[in-house]
Amino acid sequence: MTDAKKPRMEKRGLLERLNAGEVIIGDGGYVFALEKRGYVKAGPWTPEATIEFPEAVKQLARDFLRAGADVMQAFTFYGSDDKLENRGNVSQEKHTGAAVNIAACEIAREVAEEGNALVAGGVSQTPNYLSGKGKEAVQEQFRKQAEVFIENDVDFLIAEYFEHVEEAVWAVEELKKTGKPLAATLCIGPEGDLHNVSAGECAVQLAKAGADVVGLNCHFGPVKTLEAIRLMKAALDKEGLKPFLMTQPLGFKTPDVGKQGFIDLPEFPFGLEPRILTRWDCHKYAREAYEIGVRYIGACCGMEPYHVRAIAEELASERGCLPPGSQKHGLWGDGLRQHTKPWVRARARREYWENLKPASGRPNCPLVSSPDGWGVTQGDKDLLQKKEATTDAELQELFHK
Repeated sequence: MTDAKKPRMEKRGLLERLNAGEVIIGDGGYVFALEKRGYVKAGPWTPEATIEFPEAVKQLARDFLRAGADVMQAFTFYGSDDKLENRGNVSQEKHTGAAVNIAACEIAREVAEEGNALVAGGVSQTPNYLSGKGKEAVQEQFRKQAEVFIENDVDFLIAEYFEHVEEAVWAVEELKKTGKPLAATLCIGPEGDLHNVSAGECAVQLAKAGADVVGLNCHFGPVKTLEAIRLMKAALDKEGLKPFLMTQPLGFKTPDVGKQGFIDLPEFPFGLEPRILTRWDCHKYAREAYEIGVRYIGACCGMEPYHVRAIAEELASERGCLPPGSQKHGLWGDGLRQHTKPWVRARARREYWENLKPASGRPNCPLVSSPDGWGVTQGDKDLLQKKEATTDAELQELFHK
């Protein structure tokens, strides 16, 4: 293993790297990180910050790159036209989806070239699908985003954050037309998707639709994500299918979530901080994912650059280098040997941090929560989306359910 000053590997494509047996480190969660910094609005979670606050998006991308990410995902999550004008959102009218996605690609490309990283353009689930508007209307949204990605020559595409494998397959079918390498990830756990398709069957459907990389992102922390990816791998192996595997879990602990994941937790989205993973949790996640056979190992909502750095540091031996961000981070607390206090210097060892059971500092709080569990999913009238803003009367109706 070399030190952090070693230049990154030469620019090769996603599949070239994976076929060579390399481990790809993904970046982290843009929407949560930028919301906390004041650049994304919780609720719509849309990416108009690429136009309104490009320097903020660029700096976060640069931080992920320094932490060891091999991929700069263009900040195009929820960047479809129908999402940018959903429930009173004026971003489509103010900017247009095309402009938001173009700006995202330009930012990702600029930062990627600073570290020889790959650029990915991504699509995600749509209001059109939730409203039951049908395959053509849904694929039209993917098609519009894909046109921008092709014009900006991204290195590969990601269809991510799908609660229903049916919509994810529609995304794969549309994105495969571009000829770009394609990864597809669902935001499901071990219980499968919200239409009761098993996790294993979901993986099989994505692979058969043509995804080169199959996996999971968001909604669940590392433990449940890895439980689900094991089920996916077993089903793929049984069918003789060999896509590469990918995981990008939450940066939160979620032992108590139901099928819907963390959005059912009463703490979502503004009270999740007590659940944040430590960097040492990310070391464990990275190692377990690698041992399962996952070779695209990244992060999602709640994961900050230091989490990504922990993933890269854990897999430094396999990758042959440390990330640039390790220049200011002693492995396993080694930098603490320089601390003034002797009891803190005594913590400069791996054994201490691997066995630590951190306290929350909240003596009157429960260990776990009771998820809401409304059981509402695509096909239910309560999930019909609209262009108009949610009214006070509509909110009052929800308050009393």
